[in-house]
Amino acid sequence: MTQPLVLVTGGTGFLAQHIIQQLLIANYAVRATVRSLTKGPALRANFAKHNVPNLDQLSFVTADLLSDDGWADAMQDVTTVMSVAAPVFVDGGSASTSLKKTAQTGTLRILRAAKQAGVKRVVMTANLGAVGFSHFDQSDWVTETDWTDPDQPGLSPYEQSKLLAEQSAWQSVQQESVPFTLTTVNAGAMLGPSLDQHVTGSFGLVDRLLKGQLTPNLAVNVVDVRDVATLHVQAMADAAAGERFLAVAPTSVTMQQIIALLQRERPALAARLPKYLLPNWVVNGLAPFNATVKEAQLMMRLNHRVSTEKAQRLLGWQPEWSAEQAILAATDQLTEK
Repeated sequence: MTQPLVLVTGGTGFLAQHIIQQLLIANYAVRATVRSLTKGPALRANFAKHNVPNLDQLSFVTADLLSDDGWADAMQDVTTVMSVAAPVFVDGGSASTSLKKTAQTGTLRILRAAKQAGVKRVVMTANLGAVGFSHFDQSDWVTETDWTDPDQPGLSPYEQSKLLAEQSAWQSVQQESVPFTLTTVNAGAMLGPSLDQHVTGSFGLVDRLLKGQLTPNLAVNVVDVRDVATLHVQAMADAAAGERFLAVAPTSVTMQQIIALLQRERPALAARLPKYLLPNWVVNGLAPFNATVKEAQLMMRLNHRVSTEKAQRLLGWQPEWSAEQAILAATDQLTEK
């Protein structure tokens, strides 16, 4: 019996590899986009090293979000698209403001190709920055009904690019007649183990501490990449059609709590960690003059009470990994790397 074919974009990525792993375990046929087919054998060998089953059901195709080339072939016979790759990819750096439009263009390119191919479902990787980064009321919960203001002071170019891309996706499916339903998974700061050496910009939270760099005591909503991958697979269910889902660990963590965690659980690293945190008055004083500090100031003001009730109620999703476990796995990844 032929298995349903799922296309995963950006197959070499941190999250994409975990999604591919879980799809293959669930016995789906998977086609992954890569920028060059030369990357395929190494990916396949890496999955084999991790004992991923059904590797005969994994194939690769060349496609790039910056070009129309290859997308028609990539979409052929596909029932579901996992739109994971981002045209603006951050690996410990920051996105240029000039690339924000590229994020929208790349997203719409995938949706057009999915429409032409008659795809039934698109699951798009979005992020928490598109949902709760204008939510300052500490008395209630951040939910999927919230939207971040694109002009929010302190919103990073990367977060803004992801927000604009998601808004464009929803506007596209609402304004056009398309054969597919859209679902977005809005994840917090993704940490956890990498299946190879690919990581995301979120690892910078831990990396800065391991380098002893001075940092404000901001809070962050962390989530383990394995839990985000699980939610992507669960989002293929009918109940997820046309919905946004937040993916975060049950509680947020502060930088002070991360330092304490590493001192306790990874004592060999304690000497590398900063001895002090940047005082709030310094953050507030520098924010008008430094974009990075202004982004940190925004994080310090946000409501970090983020609800995942919707994913639990509609899809039965439960985070298997705590924020602490995700942080420790990321730490081990960075120190090994």
